[in-house]
Amino acid sequence: MNKSFSKGVFFAALSYILWGIFPFYWKLVAEIKPLHILAFRIVLSLLLVSVILFARKNFAWLGFFRDRKKRLLMALAAVAICVNWGLYITAISMGHTIEASLGYYINPLVSIVLGLCFFREKLAPLQWLAFAFAAVGVLILTVFSRTVPWISLGLAFTFGFYSLLKKTISLSALESLGAETLIALPLGVLFFFVPVEAGGLSYLARLPVHVLLLLLLSGAVTTLPLYLFAKGAKLLPLSTIGFIQFINPTLTFLEGYFVFRESFPVQNFIVFGLIWFAAILYIISLKVASRRKNNV
Repeated sequence: MNKSFSKGVFFAALSYILWGIFPFYWKLVAEIKPLHILAFRIVLSLLLVSVILFARKNFAWLGFFRDRKKRLLMALAAVAICVNWGLYITAISMGHTIEASLGYYINPLVSIVLGLCFFREKLAPLQWLAFAFAAVGVLILTVFSRTVPWISLGLAFTFGFYSLLKKTISLSALESLGAETLIALPLGVLFFFVPVEAGGLSYLARLPVHVLLLLLLSGAVTTLPLYLFAKGAKLLPLSTIGFIQFINPTLTFLEGYFVFRESFPVQNFIVFGLIWFAAILYIISLKVASRRKNNV
């Protein structure tokens, strides 16, 4: 195993471990309204990323404003990631951590289908089979719960579309996050004034100091794992990333089930079994594709 590969695994795995344990963080600030958490996350992420980029004398990322097409794509990406963030924060705050984990198990399979639809990418037989098992799992969950798993599907599709849009934009992870949060800034500021309860933001003054201090870390919570992932992704093949990415939903699921003691009916074992099997098939398909590419 070469040194760059080992470093890539370390950075990528650390990023997904952080993403996987962050439900603990969102639980700690759950006294704050999800819409206000989202507002702070947008504003503080922009502030932190801007400081980092400007410290590196990187101003090129601001040039996306001059390109109409890129500006539109960045705006759509900003909307997609803001919806994703808001949905995720709300899910954790309301005790739907397991549903959130399901969304990120499904996400790679959604990305496959989006690639098929928008880029006419070809699906390997194993990927079709993986998607079929995941679809059956979601269908069973819908039938048993008598409702569509909106949280899981919402997270999977918003992040899937976000990834799709990012694929068409030639910016680094930090540059892209800076541009997206800059576009989303007016929305973030607006969220501060949405009357989610009487008195507006006045309830924040009644919260413990440690909760408010933790809230100030939301920018770092957003930026740090993204930075680590960007470093790792440059050093690793897609098949390795495809395997490592399941660390996040697995940790999230374990927290929801064992730590937060969320409800998990017996039929959900069948559903998650199908989703996990689909994830395994997806990983195998990436390995097969990687070997074929290396043999060409």
